[in-house]
Amino acid sequence: MAKIDDEVKTKFINNRHRFITNMVFTSNWFMKKFDEFLKPFQLSQQQFNILRILRGNGDWVTMNDIKSLMIDKFPNATRLSDKLLEKELIERRRSDSDRRIVYLKISEKGLELLKEIDESDNQEHLDIMNKVTEEEAKMFSDVLDRMRE
Repeated sequence: MAKIDDEVKTKFINNRHRFITNMVFTSNWFMKKFDEFLKPFQLSQQQFNILRILRGNGDWVTMNDIKSLMIDKFPNATRLSDKLLEKELIERRRSDSDRRIVYLKISEKGLELLKEIDESDNQEHLDIMNKVTEEEAKMFSDVLDRMRE
């Protein structure tokens, strides 16, 4: 991949402007790569995120809790859960005491799919990650956390 200056063919005001542009550009680039990785499994990134949240919890989780834990805070979680339900990757039920509360739980089929994804050959992802040291990863993560304060 070329330098960000060449990719977007622009002159940056300063290094902070360059950094922000590079961060957004690289984020979009990485998301495209991740979409390509998930395509054979017929999952979107948001559906994958819901499945991982449910697997991590291991039990019934309210839709509101799932929404709060999602990386992408804007998707329509109801629509996403409908698609996962159609694929039989999750189970859904309503609260007996308050019908407005919806619970989701990952199904055995969903667990099997995540296991298949975990065991799949994702060498490209590993190659990308190996370009950054543990120290660099911590530093970049700290900087990004600080930006969101």
